[in-house]
Amino acid sequence: MLHHLFTLIWNRKRSNLLLIVEIMLSFFVLFAVNSLLLYNLYYYRQPLGFNYQNVWKIHLSPGADTTNFPLKLQHTMQRLKATKGVVALSKTSSNTPFSFSGMSGRLRYQGKPSLFTKNYDADDAFQEVLKLHMIEGRWFDKRDMASTRQPIIINQAFQNALFPGEKAVGKILTDAKGENESQVIGVVDYYRRTNDFAEDEPANFRRRALDYDVSPVKNSYERPTFLVRVQPGSGARLEQQLIKEIASVAKGWTVTVNSLAQDRVSQLKVVLTPFIVLGLVCGFLILNVGLGLLGVLWLNISRRRSEIGIRRAMGATASAISSQIVGEIVVVTTLGLLVGLLVAVQFPLLGALGVPASVYLTAIGFATALIYGLAVLCALYPSRLAAGIHPAVVLREE
Repeated sequence: MLHHLFTLIWNRKRSNLLLIVEIMLSFFVLFAVNSLLLYNLYYYRQPLGFNYQNVWKIHLSPGADTTNFPLKLQHTMQRLKATKGVVALSKTSSNTPFSFSGMSGRLRYQGKPSLFTKNYDADDAFQEVLKLHMIEGRWFDKRDMASTRQPIIINQAFQNALFPGEKAVGKILTDAKGENESQVIGVVDYYRRTNDFAEDEPANFRRRALDYDVSPVKNSYERPTFLVRVQPGSGARLEQQLIKEIASVAKGWTVTVNSLAQDRVSQLKVVLTPFIVLGLVCGFLILNVGLGLLGVLWLNISRRRSEIGIRRAMGATASAISSQIVGEIVVVTTLGLLVGLLVAVQFPLLGALGVPASVYLTAIGFATALIYGLAVLCALYPSRLAAGIHPAVVLREE
């Protein structure tokens, strides 16, 4: 039976060759799309490393009011901490979780190549606000005020990149130029602050004291950002109270309040939009491939009515004719997939783009199953038409 199918396919090799190429290209596209989706799904299932629920972000802009800036900032923090409904408050930089802002740099350890890392400013209450999980060492506290080196806390991705298999606490790092020194005092497990699909990149937290609120640039002041953990169920009433407390200390300052949950939704909209567009394009491609297969099969059956009629006259059953049509398309699909699989399997073998091999292998499986399913589905109706051909009708037509 299989030899007969190959003979039939070879006799129509020109039309089948185009079909094989179409199936091969469709497999490549589906493999790429599946790899991208599964890669992002892989990171979506990883922990963020922090708890964003019931955390608000307060962004302050002093404008032209630079008089007693650090003092006003300190009084503002005291008033906010004392407000009923506020559980914890932390002052940080603008690159808060789910924000579109970022800071980065390079750190070096004992002559090793410098590591590109994300930088975050954090105070002693930052861990309490975001509920970061320490796996080694401790978080910042008053003991770090007397430190001769800048204390930093790193994440596990940083530790794995620079100290694989070693304890990180106590390690002394320098900047890329080898001038300023930092000392690791703790390690958190994860910190994927950009969005739910972000990689767990090397990150470090630097202790930020209130004295550093004035920028080194003359007459230039940063725009402070607070992260506030509030009691569950807090709403507009507490938000208005917080704005009122800030206004009582820093008159004329611009205040913006929103939750990290809202920022997360905004990030997801930006991240998911390309996926939706890609999904629509991929769906359009699958539809075109399906219509192409259906059209080719329909045309082949129209051209082979006499052949099918003779086979029916010689005793072939309707199920045998139907199985032959489906079998042909399965063989053609297999030939197209073999070429695609030979190329696709190189990605997990070579570890291309740093993507886990399991992602590529799963993508190959999904793409293969989808192509086979599409081919069989498109062959079912034409195979039923072929099985329904009556030999007497065909012989009379001839």
